[in-house]
Amino acid sequence: MFNPFLEYDDPVVGRVKIVRQPRAKRVRLTVRPEGEVRVSLPWYWNWDYGSSFVEKNRDWILRTRERMAARAQAVGASSENSDIVGLDAEATARYIETLRTEAKALLPARLAELARFAEEKTGMDFSFNSATVKHNRSNWGSCSRKRNINMNINLMRSTVPPQLRDYVLLHELCHLQLPNHGPRFHALLDSLCPGHRTLSRRLARYTLI
Repeated sequence: MFNPFLEYDDPVVGRVKIVRQPRAKRVRLTVRPEGEVRVSLPWYWNWDYGSSFVEKNRDWILRTRERMAARAQAVGASSENSDIVGLDAEATARYIETLRTEAKALLPARLAELARFAEEKTGMDFSFNSATVKHNRSNWGSCSRKRNINMNINLMRSTVPPQLRDYVLLHELCHLQLPNHGPRFHALLDSLCPGHRTLSRRLARYTLI
């Protein structure tokens, strides 16, 4: 069986996850908000390419983590994240479960509503196979090749206004038509969600929990 990912502990930067992706054309190195190092490789590349790339870029990884930690400290006290400031682990866990319950009740229905709106406005097909609510710290939503849409429970936080929530859902719906972020994708998204680039910048100020 062809394994799509490999995880190991680097002696300098710690946990590393190497992922083989069908659409990747080059090596891509990212540092996640929680500190995880991720390397994306083209589908049939050897794992050694990924581990060697991490070794060559250890200094960059450490500097990036320092910048992200400083930014998280500054953002943590902002109004965008005021709903989670001061929560201990137990309170955070309860809050997350509340968000999960609310997300299941609202997000799939709102996604279907926005899909109908998009179809009426453009004449395109925005039907999707499934709408799933998830809790992760890597993205606000995703759309797979099989037309399955995932939505992050963070969208239900009290500090996230409905306008930003709808922007994320429309963003994923547009990926049903265009699975990239090229000019045509942005033109389509802007026709459904005017000023979406400004909304994207606003969303970036939030810290996922």
